[in-house]
Amino acid sequence: MLTAKQHELIRFIQERLEETGISPSFEEMKDALDLKSKSGVHRLISALEERGFIRRLPNRARALEIIKLPEDSVTSPSRPSAPANDAVVAAHSAKAVAPEPANDIIEVPLHGRIAAGAPIEAIEGQSSMPVPAALLGPGDHYALEVSGDSMIEAGIFDGDFALVKRAETARDGEIVVALVDNEEATLKYLRKEGAMVRLDPANGAYEPQVYEAGRVKVQGKLAGLLRRYH
Repeated sequence: MLTAKQHELIRFIQERLEETGISPSFEEMKDALDLKSKSGVHRLISALEERGFIRRLPNRARALEIIKLPEDSVTSPSRPSAPANDAVVAAHSAKAVAPEPANDIIEVPLHGRIAAGAPIEAIEGQSSMPVPAALLGPGDHYALEVSGDSMIEAGIFDGDFALVKRAETARDGEIVVALVDNEEATLKYLRKEGAMVRLDPANGAYEPQVYEAGRVKVQGKLAGLLRRYH
């Protein structure tokens, strides 16, 4: 069961694929659905992707493939809708309009700084930052500025921006945002040891942090990094 906005979006994408052979930009989708920001479009696309209606084609700008349409999708009788596979063929056809450069940007919440060292207070502030949509997969995301050097051997440096997918669970060995005692957050490798949780750094100068499992809550999993060069 799709929401009205999800249904409206997949119909709009289907119509544009039939007309031009390429999917619409985030800006075009935002305007067509009368949304306030592109982040709303990103959430709708992620929901449709998770439910198996569409998928993003890797390494291509503005490339969405419709896998299936809602059962109650209605097309104009004077112009039958092309099957989803036909839309994909059109998108890949040499005669189709070439995709434009990837320039879709969405705003994700920026929740202050997170320690890559000793834990520091979580969520110091709340604003937003622009992120290329291609860096984010399905799901809800937020960003945190990294403070410290305990994860440098994992390629995570002081001043980087960690792009985090919201999650409450993680597999052993994943890099997570861990909230300790509901007060302090840190970015570390998660290791589970029976009734204990070990938060491992990626820097030989730091010792692992070991806590009772009930003291640690996973707040998200590392999905990507942004780095600014001055």
